[in-house]
Amino acid sequence: MTRGGSARSGLTTVAAVDLGASSGRVMVAGVAHGRLELQEVHRFPNGGVRAGGTLHWDILRLYADVLAGLHAAARDHDLAAFGIDSWAVDFGLLDATGALLGNPVHYRDEHAASAVDQVQARVTASDLYAVTGIQHLPFNTLYQLAAAAGSPQLEAADTLLLVPDLLGYWLTGQRGAERTNASTTQVYDVRTGEWAWQVIERAGIPRRIFPDLREPGTVIGEVQPDVASGSGLPDGLPVIAAGSHDTASAVVAVPARGRHFAYIPSGTWSLVGMELDRPVLTEASRQANFTNETGIDGTVRYLRNVMGLWLLQESVRTWSAGGADVSLAGLLDASRPILAGCAALLRPGGYVAMTVRPWWSAGRLVDLPGALVRVGEEAGLVLYERNVALLAGLRGDRLVPRTSFFALEAVRKARQRGVPRLAIAHEDFLVFKAAPTSLGAAEQGIFRRRGSSGAGDTSRPVAA
Repeated sequence: MTRGGSARSGLTTVAAVDLGASSGRVMVAGVAHGRLELQEVHRFPNGGVRAGGTLHWDILRLYADVLAGLHAAARDHDLAAFGIDSWAVDFGLLDATGALLGNPVHYRDEHAASAVDQVQARVTASDLYAVTGIQHLPFNTLYQLAAAAGSPQLEAADTLLLVPDLLGYWLTGQRGAERTNASTTQVYDVRTGEWAWQVIERAGIPRRIFPDLREPGTVIGEVQPDVASGSGLPDGLPVIAAGSHDTASAVVAVPARGRHFAYIPSGTWSLVGMELDRPVLTEASRQANFTNETGIDGTVRYLRNVMGLWLLQESVRTWSAGGADVSLAGLLDASRPILAGCAALLRPGGYVAMTVRPWWSAGRLVDLPGALVRVGEEAGLVLYERNVALLAGLRGDRLVPRTSFFALEAVRKARQRGVPRLAIAHEDFLVFKAAPTSLGAAEQGIFRRRGSSGAGDTSRPVAA
């Protein structure tokens, strides 16, 4: 038996560690004769931890879950190698001895936004884009580092490692920066493929902290003996520098033939773009807020970051904080058979109505009604109307506005924490019809107008 499978079967078995902002997973992949087989062996939650007024990643717990997943993979499979990918921009700082100087700060912490004006006073937005090609996001690595200028951590720092590189360092003892993830930092020159030294110097960031760049697909090193013995991994197991920005790995896996395709990987964020041979660094591209990230084999991922599932993830977190035992997947999965059953039972011309509670999180409205509209459409229904239902109770012959006990309790707890919050006094009222199998032009126009309009177009208040 050779490492990673048998020579006779031609099977190669590897593990992939995929880390997202809300969860992580370890997958085992078997590759043979043009066929790829995948198996999930470990999945675990991820998220920020607020301490001392700053939102951090719990990087040690994340590392422990990575080791647990790799142990599960190696227990049942003869692994040839493994690689790690994650979200972008966040990093850990090491001192000269290799010790971590603090938990990495979460990109959703507001600390970096204060440095945006400071940096752009030294490097204009146009000049910055002409070198890095990266869209403006106030939490980019550039702004995080500029915000840390003069801090004891940055003064003591010897090496900056992005999250996959930091985990790879703990596993192998080798420091470096994988190129696809480095390109997201806004301190990487997309034209030359090197660190953007002029930007780094003008922003006041020390040059010494930037490690050598490494290509995706190269071997970082072998798992260190103490790591292998403590986690049940085989001695000498190679760690590969995957396309360590998760979008780079997602795009290279798109089963497209030829170069003319678009992609939309979706998780906490959604990325909408295409793969190009060279970056687009025009002023029009900058103003449209497109980004140029390095892909596999010298390609460029030309895309825009747009809101993904974060709002829905935050709604689940808010519900859980209020004492509700709920997950978004469970909520939507439970809704599917209900709506599908309604679709099967509807008489011709019949309707299905449901109320959906909206939620505010971090100043943003969570579009749970929109998610349930999509579930209804998957179940064979068409959105007919979306209305606003004012919450009220009947006292005698009068309707009295009121909200729910759970909403009031959430407001009370938020105010105890010093967070201003108002109680929600309405719910969305969704009305579905069975999806027609054959419609005339006039009927199709009705369904398009009603099915595609937002609450601002067709809503009218009703009492609930």
